[in-house]
Amino acid sequence: MCRSVRVGRGADTERVDQGSQDGQRGGATVLLLAMGLVLVLFGTFGAAIAVAGMADQRAMVAADLGALAGAAMALDGDVAACASAADIVARNAGRMVGCHLDGLDVLVTVEVAFTPLPGLTRVATSTARAGPVRA
Repeated sequence: MCRSVRVGRGADTERVDQGSQDGQRGGATVLLLAMGLVLVLFGTFGAAIAVAGMADQRAMVAADLGALAGAAMALDGDVAACASAADIVARNAGRMVGCHLDGLDVLVTVEVAFTPLPGLTRVATSTARAGPVRA
């Protein structure tokens, strides 16, 4: 049973509560802050996953375009094909880590660095092959 006692009169009246509900004051605030923290963490990790997916797509695009550019120069030799591929890969924010001319096919491997969370750097890698159509 909760019992209230009023001390004084008028506007300066002070209320003194005697009961067990004082231990629960502020509980909703703490719960709301905890739920907000959970939402922020889920949002942060969701954004990190989205950044990783975008970096993977950028690596695939850079590898595909680099392989096509290299295949266009395949008749000029390995050095010209890989130089053309490296130029296109660099213009697409990638770093070419491998280039190989196999006949008229060009095989290009590309890395794209990204930072999903502060202080955490990862690399997305993709490989593409391009060459003439075979019957």
